[in-house]
Amino acid sequence: MVLNYIWIGFFVVAFLVGIIRTLGYILQQNLDISWLSHFTEADGQVFNRMVQATFDWAETSVGIAITLIGVMTLWLGIMKIGEKGGAINMLAWVVSPFFRKIFPEVPSRHPAMGAMMMNFSANMLGLDNAATPLGLKAMDELQKINPKKDTASNAQIMFLVLNTSGLTILPITILAYRLKAGAANPADVFLPLLLTTFCSTIVGLFAVAVVQRINLFNKIVLAYLLALSTAIGLLFMWLTSMPQEMMKTTALLIGNFILFGFIMFFLIAGIRKKINLYETFIEGAKEGFHIAIKIIPYLVAMLVGVGVFRASGTLDLIIEGIAGFFSWVGFDTRFVEGLPTAFMKPLSGSGARGMMLEVINNPSIGPDSFAGRLVSILQGSTETTFYTLAVYYGAVNISKTRYTLSCGLIADLTAIIAAILFTYFFFG
Repeated sequence: MVLNYIWIGFFVVAFLVGIIRTLGYILQQNLDISWLSHFTEADGQVFNRMVQATFDWAETSVGIAITLIGVMTLWLGIMKIGEKGGAINMLAWVVSPFFRKIFPEVPSRHPAMGAMMMNFSANMLGLDNAATPLGLKAMDELQKINPKKDTASNAQIMFLVLNTSGLTILPITILAYRLKAGAANPADVFLPLLLTTFCSTIVGLFAVAVVQRINLFNKIVLAYLLALSTAIGLLFMWLTSMPQEMMKTTALLIGNFILFGFIMFFLIAGIRKKINLYETFIEGAKEGFHIAIKIIPYLVAMLVGVGVFRASGTLDLIIEGIAGFFSWVGFDTRFVEGLPTAFMKPLSGSGARGMMLEVINNPSIGPDSFAGRLVSILQGSTETTFYTLAVYYGAVNISKTRYTLSCGLIADLTAIIAAILFTYFFFG
């Protein structure tokens, strides 16, 4: 229901802002009033851009779905082999003690456990293309044990909030963008980015746990969190001891080696069970094709709403207002240059990426500036919450998302605040 109101809000707010900007431009052309000089020809063209945005984003939505068809077909085929070969159950056994505490309604060693672990692993390794189909598979498995098929279950909400909190251990893409932009030390954002995603994930976990009354101070939960924190710390110390180019290459190698290792693990498990790997792959691949087609309406609805909202200029007005307020109270406003990326990321991944690249590739700003580092951290530590909810819930036909969005946005807000604070702390 909340998602419904926000989607309507995108259009209503865009329409009202468009009217104000258009009227301001018309009055500026006919009246000699000083404050009307703020309105320009761009304001008079706002409705043209909003209408064009509906067509552009509808086309983009279908393009995303077409891209997902191939990826979904591949990974759900692989997952089907893992499921029938028993590999998914083995992965579920590894995380079962921890997952049973935060997903109490999911039966022990249920296929959803292994699928969720695969999704979290892909996200942490920065392998977005693999993470989406694995996440959709996890949602499908969770939907099978959901008693109310049109309403998000507690387990689905916890899974999606942890997914959107964006814990990243190897921010490979961000390092590549910074290296290409000419950063003197592309990996100098590695630690603040890691700390930011860790903060957002912990806050997202606690937000859902409070609502669902899950005890996170259980010794098993604390043991797993301590083990994860230790592993992240050791990996960080090892990687940062390397030269920059070697670190980037090693991080990329680790991520892809682990992912391909999962594929081989599934294949070996299937061979051990003496199943027909090819036919099993085709069986799962067919599911991937149908899921990718099913999410197109949800993608079109959400991305067109976001596109219209963005084209109206509302986001720019909000950022200008924030900048004016902090300037008025005498606060350092350097962080404001990163807000377009911060606010756009929950709405559109491609839009946020474009804003980040615009900053770090700008000769007058650059990747080593305060703003360049901040947008890099923001891009790597926050998630496309609205897109994720639309795709994941759309794939299993859930219309009542309950408190998923609010908890997801709490995690996003935590990431934004943490990114700003850590950028000031590390880079002054």
